[in-house]
Amino acid sequence: MITSKTISDGILRALATIVIVALILYFLFQIQVVIIYLVVALILTLIGNPILNFFKRRLKFNNLFGTIATLFIFILIIAGFIMMFVPLISSQSQSLSLLNTTEIEKNITQLTNQITAFLDYHNIDSAQMLKEANISSKVNFNFIPNFLNSILGTISSFGMGLASVLFITFFFLKDRVMFIVGAKKILPDSQEDKILNSLEKINILLSRYFIGLLLQLSIVFVLYLVVLLIFGIENALIIAFLCAILNIIPYIGPLIGSVLAAVLTMISNLGSDFQTEILPLTIYILIGFWIVQVIDNNVSQPLIFSSSVNSHPLEIFLVILIAGFMSGILGMILAVPIYTILKVVGKEFFPENKVIKILTKNI
Repeated sequence: MITSKTISDGILRALATIVIVALILYFLFQIQVVIIYLVVALILTLIGNPILNFFKRRLKFNNLFGTIATLFIFILIIAGFIMMFVPLISSQSQSLSLLNTTEIEKNITQLTNQITAFLDYHNIDSAQMLKEANISSKVNFNFIPNFLNSILGTISSFGMGLASVLFITFFFLKDRVMFIVGAKKILPDSQEDKILNSLEKINILLSRYFIGLLLQLSIVFVLYLVVLLIFGIENALIIAFLCAILNIIPYIGPLIGSVLAAVLTMISNLGSDFQTEILPLTIYILIGFWIVQVIDNNVSQPLIFSSSVNSHPLEIFLVILIAGFMSGILGMILAVPIYTILKVVGKEFFPENKVIKILTKNI
């Protein structure tokens, strides 16, 4: 029989649960920086595990020296990027007009006028529409230097963040066995094998995925750089690097990168004739980038997304598409790793489910 006391106790328990959940979420929000450090360290650990295994098995390093050597490689790569790109950005930022709002607006206005003149010469009505739009007066170009200034403002904390991530990564790599032993003591006996098997499979698949992703970005960077150098584009290294990084965003990133490359190409050649020099050069760059994407979409991506995580390309495409609609760009970036984790967990805990059987037959 339900009494008023039972109802009131239920309400109090529900309120207490809501308060506890709210406090936990608030706590997680307050330590979001630490969570980001942990996630980045985990990704580095997944990338570093094969390197650590190589040092231990092939070069006969013990666990400590293998971990130190792996971390040293990470430090060398990070230092290499800093040494390569910071001087380039410092020396070439003026030509890219990154920090000068007036110069940015002037360049965009000049480019708009050249496009308008080109369209007007060919009797295209959109030229008048372009004049009426008056893009330069409606776009707030302050967002560019403001954005860059916010980045510069975080450089002071970058050192601490990098040191924290590397410190966490060191112990993730060195004490992996200890963490597994500790997890065995905490996990319920009935589910221990399933959970540990899931973690092992997830570790293998995601390690392959992140290493493959780095390889893909490196290939795209080199191909972009070759295209830009062939046509003598200024700041080719920086433009290729930025466009390659944008490839982390599936499907949309390459499109944004192509537009960025086209705009920077036109801006860097404003002193030339638009019809005979700027427009043909921009078209050649776009064609070159399109060829790179054809190579990437038909060679690099299938090998990485299909082979590394054992999923069909169409399956991956639908997962990324759904994640994009649900969570935007961040969802698209995280779609493949999260989907891989769900597949592994599903196969371990629900192996008889018909749908899961079909989706995980290659795992």
